[in-house]
Amino acid sequence: MRILLVKPQAHLRTVLGLQRFQCLEPLEFGYLAAAIPEQHEVRVLDLRLYRFADAAFERALARFRPELVGFTAYSHESGTMQRLAGTVRRLLPNTRIVVGGHHATVAPADCNIPDIDYIVRGEGCAPFGALVAALDKGDEPEDIANLLCTGDRFDASAASVWPRYPDPRTIPIPRRDLWDSRPYSCIWVHENPRDWQVLFPPVAMARTSYGCKMTCSFCIVPFLSGTTHMPRLVDVVAEDIARIKVDHVYFADDENFIDEQFGFELAEALERRGVKKRYFAWARATTILRYPELLRRWKEIGLDGVFVGFEFVTNQELKATHKGGTVAHNERAHDTLRRLGIACHAAFMVRPEYGHAEFRRLRDYVNAMPPAQYSFTVCTPSPGTPDYEAARPAFWCGDAYDLHDCMHPLTPTTLPLREFAALLARQIHEAGRRHPLRVERHLTRPWELARIVNADWRYQQAFQELYRDYPRELWDWPGDARMTA
Repeated sequence: MRILLVKPQAHLRTVLGLQRFQCLEPLEFGYLAAAIPEQHEVRVLDLRLYRFADAAFERALARFRPELVGFTAYSHESGTMQRLAGTVRRLLPNTRIVVGGHHATVAPADCNIPDIDYIVRGEGCAPFGALVAALDKGDEPEDIANLLCTGDRFDASAASVWPRYPDPRTIPIPRRDLWDSRPYSCIWVHENPRDWQVLFPPVAMARTSYGCKMTCSFCIVPFLSGTTHMPRLVDVVAEDIARIKVDHVYFADDENFIDEQFGFELAEALERRGVKKRYFAWARATTILRYPELLRRWKEIGLDGVFVGFEFVTNQELKATHKGGTVAHNERAHDTLRRLGIACHAAFMVRPEYGHAEFRRLRDYVNAMPPAQYSFTVCTPSPGTPDYEAARPAFWCGDAYDLHDCMHPLTPTTLPLREFAALLARQIHEAGRRHPLRVERHLTRPWELARIVNADWRYQQAFQELYRDYPRELWDWPGDARMTA
């Protein structure tokens, strides 16, 4: 079979702005391709890399003429995904169309449309492999776990049950030969950067585990994983990382270091193989405080930075979202990372109901913090979580999925939306001045400095003009007028 796997291009300028700092390889397609026999011809089309994405897509369809087209999408890309599926149906009416990824997993009913044939939920290797095997024999798929058919065969009861993660031992080593690694990079953080440090190295992705033991109310991971954390086999992960050709590895785990024994064993396995890479990982503040020696060990083998979800600057907000930590935990974790020589990416969220006082409190808190790389999103629960269902009646935009990028408020803002956007953009601007490169005034390669300045300006502009993504009547309405309208 000829199989085309497609990653849509985002339409929101917030997402496009973020991609100027971080554009990571389509690792999910590498796993899917590894789960089917090599006799099938698989191609990957990453439309994020094309200026004229629709033309590139139609050109690929005409030249390759795939028999199966697979899409992945986050919720904010779901409308684009459905439109592209319609293009396939129009140009190649006999081609089968399957969708998967985050949106298909959490909102399968939204994908039950005539232009889509099959929906893969959760980890896609097993259901996708079974689907390809059935179609290759000329059969219709029957009774495949985590695979839904659309139309008259759509099983609403199965769609209402969360798919569970499979045994990690069944996950293959992904194929990375299906794409050119050169377009994929990420701004790389260092606690003690050197002059002329490479800021945008080529970056590959790797996955050592999946799941998380925590129960943050805005996050979908606890529901998919059953609040469990499942590492892959140590030797398989070490071999996977050893095969990566670039020097910088961005881990795709929900939480990298929550299993201390696995973390030490993987570090030893990488060292035995002589693997020398630089790593960026995600970890909770409480995990950092619980296992500082594990972080120290990973620093020895190349850990440069850690993404830490600080989320909020008050214990009341952290408790309300079941974060399982406190502001003091966040501060101590940041201090621990700095003492270990590991850079901290501190991620904060704002709430739609924030007013001037709350934005000022956040701004003052961040300005008083030690240097770090910062990011800011809007607290937006994932579809499928109780928080999402509780907020759904208050959604103020016609298509909540279309704006679900965790940077657009889905419920009415207390401040006029234009003003909310301006304050969020100001927060991003001021926090940028707390980056170690700027605080310590390190010399930067001129072309990379130009790239950062351009990316930063476009990213801030996307937030400054975020309100333009909403109906015009919402741009300047005061909050009390909206709530009574």
